[in-house]
Amino acid sequence: MSLTVAWVDWLDPRAVEQRAAMDVETTAMYADRQAELSEEGRAAVSAALTIAPTDITHTALVLEGDVVIGHAALRPFGPSLEVKKVFVGYEHRGKGAARFLMNELEGVARAAKAHSLVLQTGHVQVPAMALYESLGYQRIDAFGYYAAIPFGVCYEKTL
Repeated sequence: MSLTVAWVDWLDPRAVEQRAAMDVETTAMYADRQAELSEEGRAAVSAALTIAPTDITHTALVLEGDVVIGHAALRPFGPSLEVKKVFVGYEHRGKGAARFLMNELEGVARAAKAHSLVLQTGHVQVPAMALYESLGYQRIDAFGYYAAIPFGVCYEKTL
């Protein structure tokens, strides 16, 4: 079955559901690292990862038939766009959905004449980092609030 994209509002219930599933997975992934942080450190990480719905310009759902299998979004970051909340449900991985989403986001960014796409991920998300690097993203120093995340890894792709 082929993949399609649906552009929706950030608060679309299907998008909210995808982000909730992502939060469950990543909270478990990073529980030990979070536990190592001070209260101030945990608060800084939380602040860095908080997203105001009004900041999001595009929210994409990837569908296989009529089943939502993934999510990604964009928000402005200076002359660039920042990729947010790329997620594909565990049972749907290996179908190319994350690559499909990233290519869709790149198309939006090019149409918007963004300088680049930037993103932040975590150090244990090795498959995500491999995907980003295969798409031409280069590691960069932590940007913005992400400097507060000791286990974060940032990337940029110049368009």
